[in-house]
Amino acid sequence: MAQATAGRALSRDPVEVDSKHYKVEFENDRVRVLRISYGPNEKSVMHAHPSGVAVFLTDLHGRFIFSDGSSEERRAKAGETLWMPGEQHLPESLGDQRLEVILVELKG
Repeated sequence: MAQATAGRALSRDPVEVDSKHYKVEFENDRVRVLRISYGPNEKSVMHAHPSGVAVFLTDLHGRFIFSDGSSEERRAKAGETLWMPGEQHLPESLGDQRLEVILVELKG
């Protein structure tokens, strides 16, 4: 538990560095639930997430740039639920529709 919390504290917390796109919906000692919302073609800043589960409320077409400078495109369909390993990234919506995701970040 301390490692995930420490990792988030040392990295850039998306709620703190990009409150336009990341809102806390629920939090306790085990999880933090984020609502992630991007407009078409919007971009964030570099930040980090611990491992968790993402529930896509809308389709995802995005580019993720990582701290080492590499990048990849990712896609998901509305209704998909995916395991997301912890990582540091800068996401960008490549879609022409609003992107909505619920991310359940694990604390321990």
